[in-house]
Amino acid sequence: MGHAGMAAAAVRYLRSAGSPRTAQPVEPLPRPDLRAVADDERAPIDPAEFRRVLGNFATGVTVITAPAPPADPETTGATPSGFACQSFAALSLDPPLITFMVARTSTTWPRIARAGVFCVNVLGAHQGDLCRGFAVSGADKFAGVAHEPSPVSGAPRLAGATAWIDCTVHAVHPGGDHLIVVGRVNALGTPETEAGAGTGTGAGTGTEPLLFHRGHFGGFAPFTG
Repeated sequence: MGHAGMAAAAVRYLRSAGSPRTAQPVEPLPRPDLRAVADDERAPIDPAEFRRVLGNFATGVTVITAPAPPADPETTGATPSGFACQSFAALSLDPPLITFMVARTSTTWPRIARAGVFCVNVLGAHQGDLCRGFAVSGADKFAGVAHEPSPVSGAPRLAGATAWIDCTVHAVHPGGDHLIVVGRVNALGTPETEAGAGTGTGAGTGTEPLLFHRGHFGGFAPFTG
């Protein structure tokens, strides 16, 4: 399949402008036979060196969550889905869109894709251990983790997060060995805004973000010079 055909297969619009809260499943893409260069060209950039250099760019850290599937004989006992994600960014103000990137090999993405909705939880500096829990595969990532449903999608909002963004999957595009997921924002907030409105769990112990730099977690110190 050529790039144009792969892109056409990848993009799945789950909601029209007239039905902002309608969530439909997205078809997870199969992993293609990826190539960086032709056989007679130079070797590609060493992956370890790529990670080392790009690791100098500090990022925030999020956990992307999706609700458990509706109860039926095949999903009895199913739990919500979630994974730690650094590749997250705001994309558009009008319409309100965000984006995150997920590896094609992810075992969690197909479950989020089937849900068609997700919540971005922006982690605080005190949540390094929580992030590590969501970075592993196979375990019940939500065991012992306090959360409540986000207002539109029902995807888990994690207690203690510095911000949350409730989204519907808007489009999916191929990006090498990753997928570029675009989400349309349906609702969002922070502990401060919820406390002012007298709603929510009051989760969050501060607004300092969790950062990731050169393979390590850290915090943020305002520039005072």
